[in-house]
Amino acid sequence: MEDQRRWPIDIQTSKLLDWLVDRRHCKLKWQNAVLVIREKINNAIQDMPENEEIKQLLSGSYIHYFHCLRIIEILRRTEASTKNIFGGYSSQRMKDWQEIVCLYEKDNVYLAELSSLLVRNVNYEIPSLKKQISKCQQLQQEYSRKELDYINNAATLREKFFISCKQFGITGSDVRQELLSLCNDLPSGLDGIAERTSDLTDALELYEACVEFVCGSVSEPIAPLLKHVQLKGNTTVYEWRTGQAPSAIELPVNVEVQQPTEPTDTIDWEDDGVSGVDQSGDIDWGITVEESNEVNNKEPAADAIDWGEDTSAAVEIDIVQSGTEGDGVAKENDALTILENLETRNQFINELMELQDFLSQRLVEMNEEADILSINQFQTAPAIVQGQDVTKVVAMTTLVKDLIQRLTNVKMRHLFMILASPRYIDRVTELLQQKLKQAGTVGEKQHLMVKKRQQSLEEQAALEPKLDLLIQQTKELRKLIEADISKRYRNRQVHLMGVIV
Repeated sequence: MEDQRRWPIDIQTSKLLDWLVDRRHCKLKWQNAVLVIREKINNAIQDMPENEEIKQLLSGSYIHYFHCLRIIEILRRTEASTKNIFGGYSSQRMKDWQEIVCLYEKDNVYLAELSSLLVRNVNYEIPSLKKQISKCQQLQQEYSRKELDYINNAATLREKFFISCKQFGITGSDVRQELLSLCNDLPSGLDGIAERTSDLTDALELYEACVEFVCGSVSEPIAPLLKHVQLKGNTTVYEWRTGQAPSAIELPVNVEVQQPTEPTDTIDWEDDGVSGVDQSGDIDWGITVEESNEVNNKEPAADAIDWGEDTSAAVEIDIVQSGTEGDGVAKENDALTILENLETRNQFINELMELQDFLSQRLVEMNEEADILSINQFQTAPAIVQGQDVTKVVAMTTLVKDLIQRLTNVKMRHLFMILASPRYIDRVTELLQQKLKQAGTVGEKQHLMVKKRQQSLEEQAALEPKLDLLIQQTKELRKLIEADISKRYRNRQVHLMGVIV
């Protein structure tokens, strides 16, 4: 028996209340008594003496039996003057708290309440606080990740903005003004490209010599527009068509073009199309000239306009009204320069690409291993064909590619669109600045993530002291309950199992 008394008593915390009821330490309906006691405690704390220790006891979230014992000990000092000759107290405060302690001790209600409080803390309160703190930590990590994503996205959008600006050759500080400056500089830039064509003399002579050597005489001139620009520069379309410089130039009023609905970065430049221009490359000048019936050997149509007996006069009137050759004034699209006009610019680029293809093919032939057939074939070729080497042809090809690139890069394509429609500059400006606006929106989201993370940190900082206090109170409850049960079993050691805090 002595050995058994030294054995510890192990009690599972989750079954502590059942254990106390089974061993008749507490009654099954102890909650009803606790309700009465709690009401008396609430009334008693309304009238308490000024004491720092009592304030600390009452500041807790829950006042239990052992707190009441401590309050009585303090009241014995503060209410000593109310003690009568029989050892009792006339103070109502002391009477109230002594009554509360008596109610607690009846049927060991205090032990059941403490056990219930311990089980609730272990099973619910502490895990709940830990879960809230863990959630705060997870949210902080999520907010930090999103903040980093928003920082990277904002940086990417700004980088795209500056890349787009770089393609235009602007800094991006004032997009609209810088684009207008580029448009003002466009004519001089096109004149510079036209001047570079003077370096294509050797390439054109080589091309002509090879064509004449292989095909004999050619009925149509080779690269006529390229030669014209090489000889006279970036003249007006009027001078290219008529061969004469205009006496006056009347620049056309820009015609509105239908702008693409997609963002600028996704504009398909493959056809270099501008609305208002026929797909065949022919520009509708707004002039309708009736075909001559004499040429077609047909009778006049019934609804044809009667110009009188002199048909040529009618044609002459039409030509004078068109304002091109008749009065020497370059109007409408004829007033544009060759590289400003869509039709002639396309022809100019096509001739450059034709020259580039020839030079590339010639390089392939020159780099191939020479055989007897090719040697014999070029024995009678002109000196300019036989005297070329790979280095010179490569230099010619590089020059042609550079001219094509300067006319077809993103910057020039946009500038040509702006030239065709002044309102297009507003769209380009809006599309460029949209990236900055998006970066600003992402930046606001980043600041929001910072704010939310800070709120989560503050919430965690408020929860952690509560958790520490609750854990401390739970440990104290455990010790009090173990000590109380131990006294009931001749001071045998009691272990409450499963109290993990």
